[in-house]
Amino acid sequence: MVLGFRSFQNSLYVYSEISTKYISIALMDTYILGTGLSHDGSTVLLKNGKILVAIEKERLSRIKHDGGNDFDTVKYCLDFAGISANDLTLIVQASNFENHILPNQYAGQRYFDKHIQTPVITLSHHLAHAWSAVGMSSFTSCNVMVVDGAGSPYSHCIDLEDTTVPTYPFSNGMYCEKDSFYFFDGTNLTPLFKDFSEVKLFQQTSSLKLPTNYHSIGGLYHAASQYCFGNLNDVGKLMGLAPYGMLNGKPPLFKLDNGIIEVLYENVDRYFTKPSSGYDAFKNDFNHYADMARWVQDETEKAIIYLFQERSKLQPHANFAYAGGVALNAVANYKLRRSGIVKNLYTQPAAGDNGLAIGCAYYGWHKILGQPKKSVPDHIFFGRQYSDNDIRQAILNAGITNNAEFSIKQTPDFVALTATELARGKVVGWFQGGAEFGPRALGHRSILADPRIKDIKNHINSNIKFREDFRPFAPSVRIDDVQKYFVHGWESPYMILIDEIKPEWKDQLGGIVHQDGTCRVQTVTSAFNPEFYQLIGDFEAETGIGVLLNTSLNRKGMPVVETPAEALSLFLSGSIDILVLNNFIIYKQS
Repeated sequence: MVLGFRSFQNSLYVYSEISTKYISIALMDTYILGTGLSHDGSTVLLKNGKILVAIEKERLSRIKHDGGNDFDTVKYCLDFAGISANDLTLIVQASNFENHILPNQYAGQRYFDKHIQTPVITLSHHLAHAWSAVGMSSFTSCNVMVVDGAGSPYSHCIDLEDTTVPTYPFSNGMYCEKDSFYFFDGTNLTPLFKDFSEVKLFQQTSSLKLPTNYHSIGGLYHAASQYCFGNLNDVGKLMGLAPYGMLNGKPPLFKLDNGIIEVLYENVDRYFTKPSSGYDAFKNDFNHYADMARWVQDETEKAIIYLFQERSKLQPHANFAYAGGVALNAVANYKLRRSGIVKNLYTQPAAGDNGLAIGCAYYGWHKILGQPKKSVPDHIFFGRQYSDNDIRQAILNAGITNNAEFSIKQTPDFVALTATELARGKVVGWFQGGAEFGPRALGHRSILADPRIKDIKNHINSNIKFREDFRPFAPSVRIDDVQKYFVHGWESPYMILIDEIKPEWKDQLGGIVHQDGTCRVQTVTSAFNPEFYQLIGDFEAETGIGVLLNTSLNRKGMPVVETPAEALSLFLSGSIDILVLNNFIIYKQS
């Protein structure tokens, strides 16, 4: 049974069916499956209103930004829970451009088909983003902002009633969401303003190819990534490249007027004239691409601040929850925090399309079943955990034994021993518990190193990550010490907010300081990640420094590892010195 929201809303029969099913199992566990079918696909399973398990498709398929068919992610979640699809009370999906399950569109048969008895509801794109921010934040009430490249077409949006929408000739083309503003009162999520833009897929505008909306912040940022790197999916690199560039008096890229943001294509056409043909072209004209990245980043920050400022006039509130791909821009988040427009900002850690599944699941719990908000997650380690037996089998399968090449040790003192090795200058692969959900490695699937080591950035970029030398690394620091090392000392558990290094630490901690003196900080608490918190403390006891260099356990073009076997493969094929899998330590013999 597949339903768009309007048909669901108008059908007492269907509402009664869901209600009857829910009531009949009220004394049992209630499962809601949320699934996203965009790029960066994922699936989330709620049990009694709390996230039980979640997985991104790329972690299973090993294809970065993979999306579409959700067979493997649905199976992963159901297998983890030990249930079947018919044990679900409700399935809520975000399929972006379709309101129905069409197996052929998603490259193969999905785990559940039209014969499933569980009702299936489809959400529009920005509404799913918004519910993901509401469900994950601790706010009892808040404004909600969604900003990305492109959301659902106007005709597919189910949150237009009583909402302010600018007048566009919607019937003359495909217009998709580009930013949406909501208010959450603790129970209801009300859309207040939604802006749209015509989609002109890959329209050639001088040298800039537009993959999404013609006038969206996210669309221009993606296009600039294509221009600089020849890859639309390298938007995170653009933020890292920007500090190496100069603005040189360039004009605005966005028209900011009457609460609406549009791209100024006369300025785009004037300056975007040398698209990169590959890495050699990029390196040969590094200053040009750095300048372009700086320009786009600076203009993006201005546009985001303007957007928050204008929408705040519609509904003043101290709290803002924020989602959509643009919300992953840690530098813009920093500028937004410093602007004073937002007092309390919560950025959804899986703010991109991987977070759609979270919003779908919470929508089902709150909006469809009418259930109150449960306690919010205190971490985002939503992947399955691997047992010691799983680790042993993976080591055996990899052919690793205690010999002249390797030394294997299983010990309860693995944290303290790892800290000692880090203090000795070793680079450590750190694999603990369930995988992080979202784009950042937060101490469960990480590569760790001593940030004091001279040239550690070049070593990891060149010999382990095999990526560009301008790419920075993040510092992980215990929340107790963040104000010791960083100017603002904000809480930043998800690594999507930058801070400035204090001058007295800049030279000592060169491994985690970017070109402009900023750092994308992760703050760690004992409740969030006890082993990682202890590791940082033990490292400080050894060195006097309570900061670790932290980057994701992968290499360029590879999704973060999910399984012990993948971690071992990465360890064996590169220059990681030590791999810690649960309480197993594997040393490469020097």
